[in-house]
Amino acid sequence: MKTFMKLTASSLFLGIPVLAMFLVCPVGVRAQQYLTVDCTGANTYAYPSITAALPNATPGSFILVTGPCNENVSLNGLSGLNVGAYFGQTATINGSITINNAQNIFLYGLNVTNTAGNGVSVSNSRGISLNVCSSSGNAGMGLSVNGMSDVTVGASGAFDHNGNGGININGHSLVALVAFAGSVDISNNSGPGVWESTGSVFSTLGPTTIMNNVSGVGTNPGYGLELLGGARAQVGSLFGPNTIAGNQAGGASVQENSEISFFSLGQPNLIQGNGPVGVSVSLGSQVTFYDISAAFNAQITDHTAAGVDLYANSQAYFNGSNQILRNGTVSDPRSAGIRVDGNSEAFLRGGQVAQNNGPAILALVNSSADFSGVTFSGNAQGQIITCDSSSWMVSDIAKPTSSFLSPGVACRTPHALGNRDIFKSLPTTPDWSGPKAQFDKYAKAAVKH
Repeated sequence: MKTFMKLTASSLFLGIPVLAMFLVCPVGVRAQQYLTVDCTGANTYAYPSITAALPNATPGSFILVTGPCNENVSLNGLSGLNVGAYFGQTATINGSITINNAQNIFLYGLNVTNTAGNGVSVSNSRGISLNVCSSSGNAGMGLSVNGMSDVTVGASGAFDHNGNGGININGHSLVALVAFAGSVDISNNSGPGVWESTGSVFSTLGPTTIMNNVSGVGTNPGYGLELLGGARAQVGSLFGPNTIAGNQAGGASVQENSEISFFSLGQPNLIQGNGPVGVSVSLGSQVTFYDISAAFNAQITDHTAAGVDLYANSQAYFNGSNQILRNGTVSDPRSAGIRVDGNSEAFLRGGQVAQNNGPAILALVNSSADFSGVTFSGNAQGQIITCDSSSWMVSDIAKPTSSFLSPGVACRTPHALGNRDIFKSLPTTPDWSGPKAQFDKYAKAAVKH
């Protein structure tokens, strides 16, 4: 049964002062939906802090913030809350944001700096979304996510100049970057740009820049991405290119049964000038470079030892127009475009390995390379592949009639059966309509009049 309220002229007239009270009073009925915070104190009708507004927030509330706010914000045990600056604006939080045992929390336009620890910490929470937010200049990590939590960084974001790394993902958690309205920058941190372990997942659809991260104190190396303990990462380039460059320890380190995939959805993945190695894969781990577009996927250039380094029972699969250029140092005998070591395997289908200071492919200690359709040019002394006595190759390189080996090839072929067929389904374009719909809802509701 539906019940309707009959509105008379007198009831409307009597309702006018009540409505006016709701518009100016921060604790009125309207405040259950829109709670105004002005940390500057200029608006005396607003709450003086986010913490002061939280007791009156209910699921679906919008806490609209004017900063700067000097406070540590705890969004613990809450659900369905929107906290942020008015749409198109930003608000500074001098302190931290902690989210624990919460769900469906949407943050917008908050610039967090905590001189005493992490900027944003999320644990045991679901459906957390950071949009046009930054967490930079923190003494600890920019963003820490653990306890089987999932976090989306939507629209754009930044996690820079932090004292213990940019983004830390642990405990079977997930962080997805969906930068449909800008870019996400994870740069100039002391420690890795992105660190993940214990079955956690990181993904980006670009454009993402992970640059100039340096080694911190103790065993905190400055990789662009560091994956341990069965972690997974997907680096895709739908909205724009991803750039991993200038990281002191290396571009990406993938260890302990972890996996990383670089795939192109129209834009390249640029891995450039990262310490000794562009992508290092070891201890039973895997890397895939997959080109879906007509341009090129990964461009791995200008590293001092190797573009891609595989060792300790690890694998790499290159598909399409990847480029591995200008890696290695003349004085280093282990330099190569691709180095395959310690019972490891490299599969290449197409692409270019060129101008490296060393062979295009160096295979050592029971390792193998299976390649076809690859362009090799300008590598040191014209070397296409060099193997030690325990390693092998299978390729589409034509053998001369008078010799077992072709020019530039110093490697044995174990059989005459040709390359192995590799069948791999094309990745589908991810559905990012959910984060975009959340963003559009906030944009419509949080306009300052």
